[in-house]
Amino acid sequence: MERRFFFRAMASGVLAARLSPLVENVYGASLFQPDISENNPVKRFGDGRDWFFENRFGMFVHWGLYAIPAWHEQHQYRGRVERAEYAKLTAQFNPKKFEPERWLDLLQETGMRYLCFTTKHIDGFCMWDTRQTKFNVMNTPYKRDILGMLAEACHKRNIPLCLYYSIDDGNHPNYPSEGRHHEIPPQPGDSPDWDKYLEFLKAQVRELCTNYGKIHGFWWDANVPEYKDTSINDMIRQLQPDAVINNRGFDDGDFGTPERDFERDESVSFNRPTEACQAVGMESWGYRADEDYYTDRHLIRSIDRYLCRDANYLLNVGPMADGTVSQENVDILKRIGRWYHSVKESFEDVKHVPQMTTNRNVALTRRGQTLYVHINKEPQGNSVKLPPMVTLPKSAVLLNDGRKVETIANLTPADHVSQWPVLRLRNLPANEMANTVMVVKLVFDSSIK
Repeated sequence: MERRFFFRAMASGVLAARLSPLVENVYGASLFQPDISENNPVKRFGDGRDWFFENRFGMFVHWGLYAIPAWHEQHQYRGRVERAEYAKLTAQFNPKKFEPERWLDLLQETGMRYLCFTTKHIDGFCMWDTRQTKFNVMNTPYKRDILGMLAEACHKRNIPLCLYYSIDDGNHPNYPSEGRHHEIPPQPGDSPDWDKYLEFLKAQVRELCTNYGKIHGFWWDANVPEYKDTSINDMIRQLQPDAVINNRGFDDGDFGTPERDFERDESVSFNRPTEACQAVGMESWGYRADEDYYTDRHLIRSIDRYLCRDANYLLNVGPMADGTVSQENVDILKRIGRWYHSVKESFEDVKHVPQMTTNRNVALTRRGQTLYVHINKEPQGNSVKLPPMVTLPKSAVLLNDGRKVETIANLTPADHVSQWPVLRLRNLPANEMANTVMVVKLVFDSSIK
């Protein structure tokens, strides 16, 4: 602790007189030497893909034929539906209420900055005007290019658009379906030929990367054969140099993709660009009529846990068959948006600085002399300690509602072994805000090192 801060604390009565024997220990270099070196941030790409680090909260949208039975986006696979029977859903697909601008209104109201859309899921149905298969949106009663409409709306608002594409394909006869995970059993008329299927896939990828303007990302999924071929991502990069590519395709891509909280990564920090993804529904990513939903607390804690560690976050909604987002989904996103807008400054232009405290029940982000304390795990009480910090902040504010936070630096009974005073945030409204994540803004008038 710097001398001037120690005596300022003494003068204000924060450190009681009975702690005066600690002065020698506080100045003793041998007592406690915490690692307060700068955290090594994930390296940026140094090109047009760096949009990814500036627009870190995004909307994932799972929408396709599966919205009609409203059970699961893997309806064909999980419901054991024969290909011919599933294909009959095309005659019912007519989303007359689809207005991409409304999706983007919700995106922006929530605080999201980009969108990732499912162009083709594992059922093989294509949500764009593709020449490679008749199993697409143009051969439905709707007869309009969904992706084209969405891309136009995104470009008009300068909202980065990323495209999801499933490698597994439950409709294409050349895809070698063997009944592995996410695959349907072999179907009548199949002629498995991986090379021919790859030619089909490459042709579709080329369509997606040339017919819809600027694309900011390509989100592969379901590489069941675990096939590797770097030339496919090379083609995407040639056609769309600003597009980030995930790690679920034919090589390691640009970023990792932890999914839902059953794959939660509790690492203190990440060693490569990362984008976590989560759905608001507990069962399905597509629209489910009788869905069970995560609590606001669970979702908000998940979002905060990743954003404050320099990772991106995709939160998914599944529109209904008519193209609208259900009221349950809308209400959840609006509540999350109210929290996000109140604390978003703690995620913008900041550094993740976990090394500044040994308390792993909180996360810290920093901008200059401002430190943000993210209480994103279940608080055990109404006080938070930040060892080994003892410097008192100039101000302390709870971003959630703007109220002042009491701070104190003293020795508590629990810290008798180290004999080191600890900065504490006291009388926090932990019960009142039990369903959210509290973020405390601490402003210091000099170095907090």
